[in-house]
Amino acid sequence: MTVAVTGASGQLGRLVVEALLEAGSTPVVAIARDGNKVADLAARGAEIREASYDDPAALDRALTGVDRVLLISGNEFGKRVDQHTNVIRAAERAGVRLLAYTSIPGGPANPLILAQEHAGTEAVLAKSAVPHVLLRNGWYWENYLGGLAHAVGSGVLHGAAGTGRVAAAARADYAAAAARVLTTDGHAGRVYELGGDDALTYAELAQVISEISGKPVRYQDLPESDYAATLTGAGLPAAYARALADADAGIARGVLDVDSGDLRKLLGRPTTPAAVVIRAALA
Repeated sequence: MTVAVTGASGQLGRLVVEALLEAGSTPVVAIARDGNKVADLAARGAEIREASYDDPAALDRALTGVDRVLLISGNEFGKRVDQHTNVIRAAERAGVRLLAYTSIPGGPANPLILAQEHAGTEAVLAKSAVPHVLLRNGWYWENYLGGLAHAVGSGVLHGAAGTGRVAAAARADYAAAAARVLTTDGHAGRVYELGGDDALTYAELAQVISEISGKPVRYQDLPESDYAATLTGAGLPAAYARALADADAGIARGVLDVDSGDLRKLLGRPTTPAAVVIRAALA
């Protein structure tokens, strides 16, 4: 059985390939737009195949002889449904026996801006000929690391999440779960709602940052529009800033407070707490 991972040069994709190589139970194909970016994975035993989500012919070559594939959602917003469809069609032509897709909690029922293209991809998968499994990944604790230095330095963690809780986990947790799904049986047709064991409010997250950094950090809740403006002022593109502020507003409504326990079950262990990720980042 051969397993392939798309987007292998990305943060999640690389971790999945590494988990598969560490398990050593199956040949691994790492698919990336630029093979040079994953040359180190080749040295560790992965077969490197180059393909972008925009190139159906290259995707056909990349999925030749592949039994199971992880389709990691792309990052080109506005193009992702078409790009993901290219991968799905190539998987159909290649006779792939299982396609796992990294979606978002709630799928089509999720109201977030970030969920729209995931819902579109799930709709394509629902009508496709390839057996598939949905890995509806929740938030990563790493999502907060970009603003960590500012929070510690200023003493303020900004957001628009109110008192809502986010059940996040480490990116490596989601990678390990994906590797398990790719290398074990019985997952076709399943939908996994994935989130961490610890669901924190932003005020609680600020307290964790404070305790680890040794400096006082408090949470300042902002209106969604003000938070989007803050992110834009920090250099984020306006559309992305709006999507992140919208995600915070969704957290306030409980959209990312995943309590299924699916991630823990797939891992066979507790998920990684925020404190572990933050401590490693500050170290």
